[in-house]
Amino acid sequence: MTTSKQETEVKLHTPNLKSIVEVLEANGAKLVSERVFERNVRYEDHEHGLTPQGIVVRLRQDVRTLLTYKGPGVVENGIISREEFEVEVDDYDMMDLILDRLGYFPFMAYEKYRTTYELDGAEIVLDELPYGNFTEIEGDVTTIEATVKKLKLSEAERLPHSYASIFDIVRQNLELDMPHLTFDAFEGIVVPAEALIKPDSDEEDDS
Repeated sequence: MTTSKQETEVKLHTPNLKSIVEVLEANGAKLVSERVFERNVRYEDHEHGLTPQGIVVRLRQDVRTLLTYKGPGVVENGIISREEFEVEVDDYDMMDLILDRLGYFPFMAYEKYRTTYELDGAEIVLDELPYGNFTEIEGDVTTIEATVKKLKLSEAERLPHSYASIFDIVRQNLELDMPHLTFDAFEGIVVPAEALIKPDSDEEDDS
């Protein structure tokens, strides 16, 4: 299955996911996918030219394997919009080999647990990462803002960055030296909320 669309979403720092689940259930949200472990691998070209352009090439493994391309994004009020192409592939290793032959190489891996809901036309995902918990809301801008209010998240920090970019910010702020964003690598490390914020707070369109 292949999908092509304009992705519009907001990422919120939400340490207490349990309270969000309670609000979702109270509002009659539909549980689309129960909590599942994901392993994601980001790819670069040998000139390291993708990330500076805000381009993402990614292989994701959960119950399926997905190849994703995301183009440069535009950020407004913490909401990022960008073109996204995604296709399900049967063989992870073969897709990795094809990417290698096309001149791409894996430059970082990151892990997370994800639970997915739907509510009034919005897709809501609850993500658990080694450095914290987050909620992503996808839909049109009006639906996103309405959902933020329904979930009582108007005061939550909006992070217009990818999880990979937040990883870079955390490594810089906490002076960490690790190549991949894994739960094993972060075992015993406490990540305060302020460590997720870029020092100059610039917005970026990498997701």
